[in-house]
Amino acid sequence: MTRTVLVTGGSSGIGRAVAARFAADGAKVVITGRTAATVERAAGELGVEGVACDAADPGQAAALAGRLGRVDVLVNAAGGLVPADSGQGSELDALVAQWHAHLSQNLLTAVVTTAAVRDGLADGGCVLSIGSIGAERRGGSYGAAKAALAAWNVALSAELAPRGVTCNVISAGYIAGTNFFGGGLSEERRRALVDETHNQRPGTVDDIAATAHFLASPGARHITGQTLHVNGGAHTTR
Repeated sequence: MTRTVLVTGGSSGIGRAVAARFAADGAKVVITGRTAATVERAAGELGVEGVACDAADPGQAAALAGRLGRVDVLVNAAGGLVPADSGQGSELDALVAQWHAHLSQNLLTAVVTTAAVRDGLADGGCVLSIGSIGAERRGGSYGAAKAALAAWNVALSAELAPRGVTCNVISAGYIAGTNFFGGGLSEERRRALVDETHNQRPGTVDDIAATAHFLASPGARHITGQTLHVNGGAHTTR
């Protein structure tokens, strides 16, 4: 049976690479994003289905779930850094706004979408969420949201395991070729991020896509409730 794979934030960066990897495997892939024109363009280029949907919006997520029905693999790739608020208000107002924005984009996108499609998740399916090395160090509100994502994943794994559904987080290190830093990454900072790795190279979107594809494969059925660090050794566990 052809698998249905839903990738939030699938119009660019890691999400797009994940969608391309599953599409190359013959899956029916659906990508989402908040901007309709961007999603439509990416879907056409990838040869997949695209749906404009704010993954953190309950109404939009519920409508998406109703449209899809069965989902074999859910990849929560929506998220990213939120620019600092330069509008009116106090420093505390700006701080609260930034925390709310990071929690919404990097935690609630996964929580809301997963809850919306939960009843349609196939037994023996897979839920994957894209985390970050920022959850382990120097991450600020973005890192805190990604740390919460990992904690939520553990509880989700325990809840869905009786149905044979695995739930894991892929914690990415520095990934080149994305717009994560919005053009604000200096060469000095880039060099420092590469120097932190053991293999002395930046990660690629294909590194993450290949890991996602493996975690959704038959060979990974006993891997669940985990955070897998894909960062060339920049952060190690033992």
